[in-house]
Amino acid sequence: MIKVVSSTICPFVQRVTALLEQKKIPYDIEYISLLDKPDWFLRMSPNAQVPILITESGAVLFESDAIVEYLEEAYPALRSSVDAETRALDRAWSYLATKNYLVQCSAQRSQDEQTLVDRTEKLGEAFATIEGELGTGVYFRGSDIGMVDIAWLPLLHRSALIERHTGYDFLAGYPRVKKWQRHMMDTGLAEKSVAGDFESAFTGFYLSDSTYLGNGDVTCCDQARKRCGNEICC
Repeated sequence: MIKVVSSTICPFVQRVTALLEQKKIPYDIEYISLLDKPDWFLRMSPNAQVPILITESGAVLFESDAIVEYLEEAYPALRSSVDAETRALDRAWSYLATKNYLVQCSAQRSQDEQTLVDRTEKLGEAFATIEGELGTGVYFRGSDIGMVDIAWLPLLHRSALIERHTGYDFLAGYPRVKKWQRHMMDTGLAEKSVAGDFESAFTGFYLSDSTYLGNGDVTCCDQARKRCGNEICC
């Protein structure tokens, strides 16, 4: 059976486990502490980062981009009969998501208001870009979940958690992305692809007393005014 080595709140890992869940591929998962990485993990992982995936034949794969491409090639594809150009475009839109995982992480850890605003604007560049690409379908390319949806799930999931716990909406001003988020959350895939204690670990780290979001000093309208310049988004 496939095995994934993970840390509890890593978005790169969630991308992999979400794909495994969507494809209904059985797998085991082991969580480690990134502050105290086991020696066996360091011997197995060339970049000393999670995730790693151990295939059924025992090969150790690293880097989430490589892992998800392996899973899409080695197992039935999420979307069949996709031409080469569309596959390339889907990879590019997926890369745009993964490039912003750490941008979102840093925004969530902002220690003051101005830093949060600045980092939200940086993250918003990605949301604004894909806002213009989303159509009227339920998911990125219509009625079926594809690789792009899987790649953006960690960003959408974490944005939903931040909004629910604090009222701060990273997606304010992006109605198509907001609709996409609702549809993705309705699938239940976000919850299936994380540890049982994910939400408590996530809020404990990103909404602690050391973060601006964790101090309870933000509201939806405050951040919307800063991003829109008026009260239209409220």
